[in-house]
Amino acid sequence: MSYPSFRKLEKDLEVNKTTLHNWKKNRPKLYEFIIESYRDKELLKQHLNFMIEQKKHIENEIDLTKNRAM
Repeated sequence: MSYPSFRKLEKDLEVNKTTLHNWKKNRPKLYEFIIESYRDKELLKQHLNFMIEQKKHIENEIDLTKNRAM
């Protein structure tokens, strides 16, 4: 997973690039927490998409089984 871009962070956090650079330099724990939050968000999104795909496959299997039974 890649780091979010400064532009994305600027938009999402409503701060400017200078503030982000200052956080990265002077408050590394805060900056790292923000980055980790974005990684977690991306991971959750991937899991959700995987679960949606699984649901589609299961529904398809149910439909096939129903058609065979009738």
